Amino acid sequence: MLLLTSLPVQAADINTLNWLAGCWQHDNAEAGNVEVWTRPAGGTMLGASRTVRDGQTVAWEYLRIEADERGQLSYIASPSGQTTTRFRMARLATHDVVFENLQHDFPQRIRYRQLASGQLLASIEGESKGQNRLIEFLLSRCE
Repeated sequence: MLLLTSLPVQAADINTLNWLAGCWQHDNAEAGNVEVWTRPAGGTMLGASRTVRDGQTVAWEYLRIEADERGQLSYIASPSGQTTTRFRMARLATHDVVFENLQHDFPQRIRYRQLASGQLLASIEGESKGQNRLIEFLLSRCE
């Protein structure tokens, strides 16, 4: 059962995202599909992801979560060498965080939620080609 008590977004401590740290592998995907996050330190968390299809890396992404001078957390994504995009934290609850950038093409929202099973449900959502889209990724801790 998830506790839906939200913390004030503007005063969020990056240490509240410690549950995201570690190596996560995509369930129902080819071996090598992983997302890895460091523990919070120095006001940042660093991450990387890799997507493998037919034994070849087809996408990768460098990630970071950092606090600005006001303590507002942002998720910064650099996918496969493309332009870096910043998503501001829109909501934080126990083991559940949403980052948002409504000006971005797709996605506009990125969410991480740890399930009672210990698995991580990551999702991207927003409007694409005039339609709302939601893509979910179920991840488990790497062994």
